[in-house]
Amino acid sequence: MGYGTAPKKLMPRVPRRHGEGDKDHLTSFGGLAALSLDALSSVAYGPEAILLVLATAGASALRLTLPITVAITMLLAVLVVSYCQVIAVHPDGGGAYAVGKKDLGATVSLLAAASLVVDYVLTVAVSLAAGAASLASVFPSLAHHILGLALLGLVLIAAVNLYGVAESARVFMLPMLLFLGAVFAVIGAGLFRTHPVAVVGTAAPVHAVEAVSVLLVLKAFAAGCSALTGIEAIANGVPTFREPRAERAQRTELMLGALLAAMLLGLSILIHRQHVAPRGGVTVLAQLTAGSFGTGWAYYATSIIVTLILALAANTSFGGLPVLMSLLSRDDRLPHLFGLRAERPVYRYGVVALALLAGVLLTAVDAATDRLIPLYAIGVFIGFTISQTGLVRHWFGERPPRWRLRAALNGTGAVLTGLAAVVFIATKFAAGAWVVVLTVPALMLLFARIESYYTAVGRELDLSRTPTPAPTPQPTRGLMIVPVGSVSRLTEHALSAARSLAEDVVAVSVWPDPDQCARFRAAWDRWDPGVRLETLVSPHRSLVHPMVGYVRQAADGDRQIAVLIVEVQPRRWRYRILQNQRGLLLAAVLRASTDVVICTIPYRLATR
Repeated sequence: MGYGTAPKKLMPRVPRRHGEGDKDHLTSFGGLAALSLDALSSVAYGPEAILLVLATAGASALRLTLPITVAITMLLAVLVVSYCQVIAVHPDGGGAYAVGKKDLGATVSLLAAASLVVDYVLTVAVSLAAGAASLASVFPSLAHHILGLALLGLVLIAAVNLYGVAESARVFMLPMLLFLGAVFAVIGAGLFRTHPVAVVGTAAPVHAVEAVSVLLVLKAFAAGCSALTGIEAIANGVPTFREPRAERAQRTELMLGALLAAMLLGLSILIHRQHVAPRGGVTVLAQLTAGSFGTGWAYYATSIIVTLILALAANTSFGGLPVLMSLLSRDDRLPHLFGLRAERPVYRYGVVALALLAGVLLTAVDAATDRLIPLYAIGVFIGFTISQTGLVRHWFGERPPRWRLRAALNGTGAVLTGLAAVVFIATKFAAGAWVVVLTVPALMLLFARIESYYTAVGRELDLSRTPTPAPTPQPTRGLMIVPVGSVSRLTEHALSAARSLAEDVVAVSVWPDPDQCARFRAAWDRWDPGVRLETLVSPHRSLVHPMVGYVRQAADGDRQIAVLIVEVQPRRWRYRILQNQRGLLLAAVLRASTDVVICTIPYRLATR
């Protein structure tokens, strides 16, 4: 024992399995990498979306970029505070869906869920398509392989998330830090320069085709609000954080808000100072990068980092949607398998479903970003509006200290996000937003139908019945049927198991001709295992149908019938396809056409 130290108490250390404890959950900083890349990367296209709308009113209208960005930043602050409140009120995750279900009713919660599902799938598709297109702009030889690059990125991100959400945070931590460093370096270098170092892209004359009006400003505001997509993912994915989950998720939300606000304001100030306008062949962020660094190695390095982070932004959906789908399954609005987790805290069925849906969407539009953008951001703004409105209802019901201030804050946010959603739908309807307008109600109908199915099943099974004393079930004499095809160790194993489970056991064998049947019966009699044998002759060499007919005939009456099927299992999985699969086929047909009990037992090979 050392001087001045107390003796240590030795505690036994029990090794944990994968997924136990907190090591496979997210820290606050890890949550930025796993759940916030979509929001952080939106600075690559949010300010540009404002410029593109304002450019339709001429070069003089571009000066409105900075005040519109300030307004968007103020809305960002409202949303961040709001989602911190959502996390506190609903620490089990779910975001707008949980708020809508608790405070606004079943229909609104279905609307929130459908909107978020659409948004998450579109986030994956847009992020991967934009990343592939950006990479092709740096390396023109890849221009004809954009779909392949997007699908490859989808497979890689899905594989990382199938392994574990904490692993995805570790993998994406370095790209996130590089992106933040690159963007803040662009802002810092640009603010210290009096004029741009270089100008890239081809000049695109800005011609006024409409006047500056309130509608134009609203359209620019709504377009710039695309920079806010993704900030709801943290509130949806609270269960993926380490304990204390709510506090860690709130810290992550605040860090995200501060970083995103700083980048949006910094880039908009650069746009205002350098009088940046849309140019052909380059993005606005690329123009700002060239203005800060020139066109040397720093320009290309920043472009590659932006490309990488745009592609990896799809990871936000993989952190949020599987958790949302698990909550929907818990509420009987999706199949219950979406609520199953692996040993690691990963909802793998949700991850696979998201990957498949995004893959189908990418293939359908050939990974064309311009065909996806009109569908983007509508779903998330519907979710924003529902969460804000639900919190207003919550404060009016609970009335905690300073509830009027909170209700006013959330009410303002609900009006602004609702206005943005309406402008998005109205201005982008003909360009493809109609797909979202049709898809969201279709998903709501799907969720409602699944819920009605589970409700009907629960009513038929009387799952909600209060336990009361019931008459003791009277035992009935059962019959165990064992399909056999040879005198072997396999048959001995099956009969031994059957006799341990039932008193009355019968072995049933099917043969294509009477001679083979007679030879097998003679061999059975010589072996004499103590179990009676029934033989069936099937001239058509069909095993399944004669066996099913025998089982149906035996099941006529009050006896409980069970069929025991033995399966040969090699030591190595690659040999399983070489085994006879008739037992599995027989089990499937019996389940589909009879009500008998199906028992399967393995016979594990020692050599293969």
